[in-house]
Amino acid sequence: MNSSTNTPVTNSFSTHQKRVLFLLALVQFCIILDFMIIAPIGDILMKAMSITTAQFGIVVSSYAFSAAIASIVTAGFADRFDRKKLLIIFFSGFILGTIACGISKNYEQIVISRIITGMFAGISNAVLMTLVIDLFLPQQRGRAMGMIQMGFGMSQVLGIPLGLFIAAKLGWQFTFFGIVLLAIAIIAALIVFLDSANAHLQHQIEKNPFVHFWKTITNADYQIGFSAVTLLSIGGFMIMPFTAVFLVNNVQVSTHDLPLVFLSSGIVALIVMPLMGKLSDKYDRFTLFAIGSVAGMVAIIIYTHLSVTPLWLVIIINMLVMACIMCRMSPAMAINSMVPKPEDRGAYMGLSSALQQTAGGLGAIIAGMIIYQADNHSPLVHFDWLGYIIALIFGACIYLVYQVKKLLTSRKIQDRH
Repeated sequence: MNSSTNTPVTNSFSTHQKRVLFLLALVQFCIILDFMIIAPIGDILMKAMSITTAQFGIVVSSYAFSAAIASIVTAGFADRFDRKKLLIIFFSGFILGTIACGISKNYEQIVISRIITGMFAGISNAVLMTLVIDLFLPQQRGRAMGMIQMGFGMSQVLGIPLGLFIAAKLGWQFTFFGIVLLAIAIIAALIVFLDSANAHLQHQIEKNPFVHFWKTITNADYQIGFSAVTLLSIGGFMIMPFTAVFLVNNVQVSTHDLPLVFLSSGIVALIVMPLMGKLSDKYDRFTLFAIGSVAGMVAIIIYTHLSVTPLWLVIIINMLVMACIMCRMSPAMAINSMVPKPEDRGAYMGLSSALQQTAGGLGAIIAGMIIYQADNHSPLVHFDWLGYIIALIFGACIYLVYQVKKLLTSRKIQDRH
């Protein structure tokens, strides 16, 4: 069935849209879990392979950089094929990369495996987000993005605690093997239940994919959106890879209690994401984003300054940080989805994904260079510096998202005339 036959005509989700949302949320869950699981098993992995904090930053950033490069390479071609076929092909590559992670024996092998996995994950995520824009009206996208981003919460609630349990009982390798089994089931569901998504091909004008890529990246309006999304995820990338190491060695949270910490933050994400999605379709998205960002600045600074702290307080602070971060994502992604024209969506979302991954990769490397750990059992030094840097990044992001809002407002006024 062609996706054009399923074009939404009301603000309510159709049966097809609900089915698509469920499938795409599962894909997002798998991709996010594969990336996020590195953080909680980071302490185990670093000790098993004798990896330093700087090397671990490279393990994380290699995934991000490869995702960025792959997204850039395919951006010019992304609007020339059926979205369903692209998603299935690249998500299959993601499975192969995850298998490679599970069989890695040393630092060099895990870096190479993360490069492969990140390459296919980045493209899969860009295609996934493009599908959301294709199939949902602007006034529906806040809720749609909120539902898709629930994959993040599910990874925290189910994936990470279960992954930690598997890593502790069977070894960190089996955490990746579990992701592979889930991803194979998702691939089968995509093949059977996801309709073809090729309505965008009717809008194609530029035949040369390289020219299409160049026109997209040099579009002045698009560049404003690119600037905003570049900074959107860098803060999370700076702090996320070292969360488990920080909690274990600085805050004195036991490895047995780590699943509870991640579980609690995941529950918050599951509650906040759909709520923010609904609010994003009812109220000014920039205002919601700005409020979440300011609150996030305060929460991040408090979190990064923690020393030995009771578990109950760690859980509360961690939940507040997660709530603030989630309050930023739905409105920001909904705003960004309004920027590209239909014929440019694949290229735009691919480049957006690439820029986010690149910024995130740089964030992980910079964080790994800023903080210091004398040995695998010592506290992290200078972790508090990250809080101040992230707060500044959040502030800059507020300004850039405001510029995107001004662009969209100006475009609406022009369209009326």
